[in-house]
Amino acid sequence: MKSIALLCLFSLSATCFALEDTPENRSTEAARYLEVVPASEMFADVAVNMSKTMPEAQREKFIQIMKGLDFARLTQAMKDSMVKIFTADELKALADFYSSKEGKSAMKKMGTYMAELMPIIQDETRKAVSKLREASAEKTPAERR
Repeated sequence: MKSIALLCLFSLSATCFALEDTPENRSTEAARYLEVVPASEMFADVAVNMSKTMPEAQREKFIQIMKGLDFARLTQAMKDSMVKIFTADELKALADFYSSKEGKSAMKKMGTYMAELMPIIQDETRKAVSKLREASAEKTPAERR
């Protein structure tokens, strides 16, 4: 009986620590996340690592193009999307994680991860588009409608 009372007390106290899920709290936590994980750093890392999968002659040009992205616009779009999709507690958890030692270490590896994965994603996308085109070409004009 004692353990049930402690469990009830713990579950009630956990809700006391939850953030109220308001647009303001979501916005605050999204901003905190974006301070820890700035779009400019994230895209710069991805660009450098993705460029490694390209012919050497194209690498620097690709990196320069990526540096020309409108990071203010991207950051605002990221924040707007986060506020729309995630709860305040989810955003807080993301910001807490990425500001931790482990989160910082993981973020340093994301560009390498994406660079390794991107050629596979591109290849699979090409295959899917090719299959779709083949299936469409096999149909008669009436069947395509």
